[in-house]
Amino acid sequence: MKQKSVITLDDAHQILDAAQKEAESQGWNVSIAVVDDGGHLVALRRLDGCSPMGSYVATEKARSAALGGKETQVFEDMINGGRAAFLSVPELKGTMTGGVPVMIDGQVAGAVGVSGVKPDQDAQTAKAGVAAVAG
Repeated sequence: MKQKSVITLDDAHQILDAAQKEAESQGWNVSIAVVDDGGHLVALRRLDGCSPMGSYVATEKARSAALGGKETQVFEDMINGGRAAFLSVPELKGTMTGGVPVMIDGQVAGAVGVSGVKPDQDAQTAKAGVAAVAG
């Protein structure tokens, strides 16, 4: 029987700690969400100074990355490239840059979403979190 890696609570804490370290080193006030492969919230951290909406947006970015199996920048690029119909895909509300899947053994184990600063900065923070556990 083939086994699949999953995001554990310990993994989520490692991700949050690494992403927070990256954000704080840059002076960024962000929200960081970690979801499982089904897009269900495992852990959320909103840094001081980040707007409450950041928590919602980070969670949706993470959910979209997990369900879509791709960085959300791919979806944003599709939409900006004229594929507006992609906006109607169910459950993919976080189609803005800043969501990154966590790939373990070639499979999506979950995802990280970050919101609060510029898109490339959100993605940089998310990738720092993913790097803490991805293999």
